[in-house]
Amino acid sequence: MRSGPLPWELPGANWIGAEEQALVEQVIAARSPFRYYGEAPQGMVERAERAWCAAFGHRYALGVSSATAGLSIAFSALGLGPGDEVLLPGCLWVSCVAAVVRCGAIPRLVDIDASFGMDPQDLRAKIGPHSRAVLAVHMSGAPCRIGEIAEICRAQGLALIEDCAQAAGSSFAGRPVGRFGDIGVFSFQLNKTITAGEGGLLVCEDAALYARIEALHDLGYARNAQGRLMTEDEACQLWGVGARMSELTGAMLCAQMDKLGRITTAMRDAKARIGQAVDAIAGLSLRHQLDEPGDSGAALIVLFETPTMPQRFVDALRAEGIAGPPGSHLCVPLSDWGLHWACNIPSLVRRRSNARDGFPWSHPANAFAAGYDYGEGALPLADDLRGRGMILQIGSTLSEGDVDDIIAAFRKVARVLLA
Repeated sequence: MRSGPLPWELPGANWIGAEEQALVEQVIAARSPFRYYGEAPQGMVERAERAWCAAFGHRYALGVSSATAGLSIAFSALGLGPGDEVLLPGCLWVSCVAAVVRCGAIPRLVDIDASFGMDPQDLRAKIGPHSRAVLAVHMSGAPCRIGEIAEICRAQGLALIEDCAQAAGSSFAGRPVGRFGDIGVFSFQLNKTITAGEGGLLVCEDAALYARIEALHDLGYARNAQGRLMTEDEACQLWGVGARMSELTGAMLCAQMDKLGRITTAMRDAKARIGQAVDAIAGLSLRHQLDEPGDSGAALIVLFETPTMPQRFVDALRAEGIAGPPGSHLCVPLSDWGLHWACNIPSLVRRRSNARDGFPWSHPANAFAAGYDYGEGALPLADDLRGRGMILQIGSTLSEGDVDDIIAAFRKVARVLLA
């Protein structure tokens, strides 16, 4: 169908231009890349935080060095540790599990549903006496059943963290993701909807919780108006992780935020055209969309009737030119989606530890989790979907011709393989 590669699937990176360069150069010219003080601070991180709150209705937002660090900060801010378990879906990213383990708590896996998000019914069944928090993940730009999950958490007295790393600009029932739980975490790493290369953002609505988050992302203490550490507040005498966002990252983020709406609109429009065509092909079905207008449009997940078909179909699509430049993972079977599946994370399945004593698995307060299974077979629906699916990343700069080629290739391959 085509001889040249499709554009890189990196949404925000495809839109980097003069706006990002100008703001980064402004910081460099001021010789003040640290957010709290310097020769002439430009306030880029604070500007991005204010803009995010204004755009999505949050009371507080805090820039951090990465969403991975942000997840650890969130769990620490909620006081989680040994003796606690965090319920999280089997379709996620390795950082989600890592943050639970590093705080000394135990991950408890919950199965997913046809939306590829956490299944509320399995969540209810898994809640136990050690359950303290739920981590809901909005995978590949599509919101999970976050309204129902939030209701369950309120009824059971559980904290709710939303992993929105892949879902900037997404919403559920008209409400932006990140506003359903106690804390929301966003990512601006290279693969994300908007990017600063690295970086993340935590959002919350509670003043006391935000004070802990702010102290923990820094050195464990609050700062005064001059950016100097204050050690007097007993509520913020903690152990920080030094995960501050730099002004250079903040400058990139400010420029990218102005483009977020255009990026998601481009992806949604392309995905809608491709999805409508693919869904009409006999033998193919799509991931269940809970809120199509609220999907960022970042990815199309296609399901087949048998587990033998995804690899054959992807190979044929690639042979038709439905592939990105060298190094791209634009089109892959879900079985090759690596650390997005809990059962593919060796350090979880084998209960590996950073510590010689095996912490947190070895901690006496975590003995309740001795029988927890993290391997293949623990989550039947996740295993089934992983075996029968493929994912097509939707680029943010696809032309009409690119979309036409993708649709034509799906139809051509299906005529041969699904006849």
